[in-house]
Amino acid sequence: MSSVRHSPQYLQGALCGIAAVSIWSGWIVVARLGLRTSLTPWDIAALRFGVAGVLLLPYVWRRGLAIDRLGWSGLVAIVLGGAAPVFLANAGLLFAPAAHAGAFFPGVMPLMVALLAAGLLQEPFTRTKRIGFAFILPGVLAIAWGSGGEVGSLQNLGHGLFLGAGLAWALYTIAMRKARLDGLHAAAISAVGSMCLYLPVFALLPGSKLASAPWGDLALQAVVQGVLTAIVSLLLFGRAVSILGASSGAAFAALCPAMTAVLGIPILGEWPSLLDWVAISLISAGVYIVSGGPIRLRALPLMADAARDRR
Repeated sequence: MSSVRHSPQYLQGALCGIAAVSIWSGWIVVARLGLRTSLTPWDIAALRFGVAGVLLLPYVWRRGLAIDRLGWSGLVAIVLGGAAPVFLANAGLLFAPAAHAGAFFPGVMPLMVALLAAGLLQEPFTRTKRIGFAFILPGVLAIAWGSGGEVGSLQNLGHGLFLGAGLAWALYTIAMRKARLDGLHAAAISAVGSMCLYLPVFALLPGSKLASAPWGDLALQAVVQGVLTAIVSLLLFGRAVSILGASSGAAFAALCPAMTAVLGIPILGEWPSLLDWVAISLISAGVYIVSGGPIRLRALPLMADAARDRR
């Protein structure tokens, strides 16, 4: 993989991927903070879709819905794949902590993308990618269970919701890559479609706390959810996918558990354990390999031999 990808090209895609994941990590932590204070998951979703939808409506009006490239199934995947993770992840945060969200949502999502890309886009699931995922998955699971996950507990409901969010996001990624949409166009279609579908339903829901929430809380969620996450991060993520490919670009999402754990220190007061730091190192190494980082090709057979010896 690294033999055909120049280092400057990889660096550009990697920087886009890392920047997008940094925003996603902040979104999870800020959403958790909003749920702790004055807002419901449905309020946060309304702020995200409303702000992003209004800002991007002129862009969609000018560029259209790209149905000729997406098809109806691709359009559904873009709209629902961008909207469903918001509901599923926010609801999951009611049952499980932010570190679990980072692990089971964007942490596992790259593997889902790689499997779907192999089946639908004919992207090869190479030995290099298998080696990288062999690093990523143990690290992801270690962060989740190291922060208090228990089988059979109510947290498992949150875990299931996070995995569902990851699957929806994987379908979004595959649809965007297959149609060759740029990141901003895909983000705009998703935001405007989500706004049109959700806000009329939200207006009829009881229990909204938007009217009584402090202005500071509303402004924080509006900026982080509606601008940074729904627009800027999707633009950056789309650029990473267009440069590196669906599975390699999506691999950077696996850094989200590590970044979420780190951001949880100053914002939520949740300190990573020694196990968390080991997991962060494993995830980072795996992401570098799966994403196509420039490494010496002769090192890969040695890594594969070591993996076989451990089995």
